[in-house]
Amino acid sequence: MKLGFGLYRHMLNEEHYQFAKQCGATHLVVHLVDYFNNADNNKAKADQPIGQKDGWGIAGDGSLWTLDELLAIKKDINAHGLIWEAIENFDPAMWYDVLLGGPRRDEQLEQLKEQIRIVGQASIPVIGYNFSLAGVSSRITGPFARGGAVSVGMEAVDERSIPNGMVWNMTYDANAAEGTIPDISHDELWMRLQYFLEALTPVAEEAGVKLAAHPDDPPMPYVRKTPRLVYQPAMYQRLIDLYPSPSNALEFCLGTLSEMTEGDVYEATDTYTRQNKVAYIHFRNVVGKVPHYREVFVDEGDIDMLRILTILKKNKFDGVLIPDHTPQITSPAPWYAGMAFAMGYMKAALSIIERN
Repeated sequence: MKLGFGLYRHMLNEEHYQFAKQCGATHLVVHLVDYFNNADNNKAKADQPIGQKDGWGIAGDGSLWTLDELLAIKKDINAHGLIWEAIENFDPAMWYDVLLGGPRRDEQLEQLKEQIRIVGQASIPVIGYNFSLAGVSSRITGPFARGGAVSVGMEAVDERSIPNGMVWNMTYDANAAEGTIPDISHDELWMRLQYFLEALTPVAEEAGVKLAAHPDDPPMPYVRKTPRLVYQPAMYQRLIDLYPSPSNALEFCLGTLSEMTEGDVYEATDTYTRQNKVAYIHFRNVVGKVPHYREVFVDEGDIDMLRILTILKKNKFDGVLIPDHTPQITSPAPWYAGMAFAMGYMKAALSIIERN
């Protein structure tokens, strides 16, 4: 097993590469989507936005991430002794009609195919994605972790409809007509996912890239009046079975799985790592289940993280673990302190497991 950090786009610089290396990380998961393109989202704070009525901000222009761009970032990452493991998330501007089943779906799928080929040419092995209309939504912040550390939680489902021009919690068309996106069923959303997988998985196979699906966060049947796909652990199996392939994989978020109202996070970890379907893992802890949960420090939640690592070792999981996001430690640098604490715990825990 390998340890890494997830870095946002504005963190792709020497300061953050040095921070990752000094904490003991060897790998990076990179977010190329700018979630902070909103005046209300403070890049200096560094923590992921929680997503309110207007979402995280404005999506990109839909352009591909070019091979030259990716190779330049990769060269800089490698120069600091780190390995680029994955890109996490497509920009909503690249695939909004794939999610919405709109008129540009096939055109956008062709663009996604080309993006996957480019990622493969750059020898980046994984693209994480979240096939969701509402995206990460319905979250709040508060002093939820040990000692009153500010963290993320949930108290209720956001019942507001998604306005036209928004998907995946970001605005792709600020000039869209008034109104909200149409209501659809769970079956319709599953059909859209199947269309996506049937179009892209063969291309990913040829490119040597894994497409890794994140479960719904928060894992509720509906958020913002839209259906969700993977809100119970067994639903991951349905996703895998839609298109059996080494390139149809999972972005395995322990916190989200623990928040689910059914199943068992240990059983799910065992089931999917035995199948060799887990591309990489979000190694974070929570207390409670939806719709009432709190994200907490990695050592204080409902999940026994040493038990998780024991399962991973048993099943010979050799992928990357990242903290994903953590409580903010009261200090001049809350994000950095929180991440450093999480990485220190992960290194110590992994060392114990590997010695036994």
